[in-house]
Amino acid sequence: MKKLAIIGASYLQEPLVLKAKEMGVETHCFAWEDGATCKQLVDYFYPISILEKELILEKCVEIGIDGITSIASDSAVPTICFVAEKLGLISNSYNSALVATNKFEMRRRFSDFDVNSPQYIIANNDYSLVGFRYPLIVKPTDRSGSRGVMKVVQKDDIEAAVKRAQLESFSNQVIIEEFIDGSEISVESISWNGIHHILAITDKITTGEPYFVELEHHQPTQLNTEIQEKVIIETQKALTALDIKFGASHAEFKITESGSVFAIEVGARMGGDFIGSNLVQLSTGYDFVQGVIDIALGSFEIPVLKENKYSGVYFLSKETENIKDYILNSEQNTQIISSDISDKELHTSQCSADRSGYLIYQSNMKMNL
Repeated sequence: MKKLAIIGASYLQEPLVLKAKEMGVETHCFAWEDGATCKQLVDYFYPISILEKELILEKCVEIGIDGITSIASDSAVPTICFVAEKLGLISNSYNSALVATNKFEMRRRFSDFDVNSPQYIIANNDYSLVGFRYPLIVKPTDRSGSRGVMKVVQKDDIEAAVKRAQLESFSNQVIIEEFIDGSEISVESISWNGIHHILAITDKITTGEPYFVELEHHQPTQLNTEIQEKVIIETQKALTALDIKFGASHAEFKITESGSVFAIEVGARMGGDFIGSNLVQLSTGYDFVQGVIDIALGSFEIPVLKENKYSGVYFLSKETENIKDYILNSEQNTQIISSDISDKELHTSQCSADRSGYLIYQSNMKMNL
């Protein structure tokens, strides 16, 4: 029986654990026990922080793992690549993982490889915004889920935005970049030996300024074919720039009204918010989660996109309280695949953790609620 190390044990990893068990793979999961909903699902659980890469390596050597992976977790990526590199397993390089999880280093790599992206600067002690045009976006270099992200429209608000982002940053580092006005999308891909296979383009709806928390995701995209081709070209360039050669990736872009495509950031992992774990398979028929496991264990089959459905997720918050009734009555709607209310109180969203529930659908057309 193959042995798979899984980094992280939150609800985000549940589809990965369940798919591995369905495939007959022995699961070994590493995470703190607090919030470890996968603890009862895996074969073996180890209460070790996902950041303790040396300790995890030591245990993986003892176990004799055949592969290591995670889904939807930026924080897990360096540990995965570090362990895999030390053990000669399939993964991206550890150096590429460090770049892919640091927005400043990512921007520098984009510049080196001529990937179209916003002007940027690191907010160190003596940074200067001469030559930058407002509005600006301030964000931690090493967080996801909209944590610490804020739009700033005037100079007087920069300092407060930087301090807010620093509080959310693991490294206390903050990046400032010019704000690109336009629609938001993401590109879901899977790679093998440097060949990138585009699975889906996802349309996004956010709260808008100042925090831009994601409230909806829909596949397939409503972009026209010409723009989609531009997006695919920039995705291929960005993945190559970051030296992402194996596994899932989630690339985020802004599309301006004039049709320009700007790379915002790329994760060397599956997209969160149910995008990778649910929506890709619902819209295309391709089992993305199994594909990630197969690659970690050293095998790969070219993806076959055999379905052409619409799928999406709506998140419940104060901004979207109109969907609460749909969730409560979801059993009466066959298009609703799954739904949940995790918090009866609805919050105004400043980051993804403020959302109180969700609704996932699959349909022959986009579900507009």
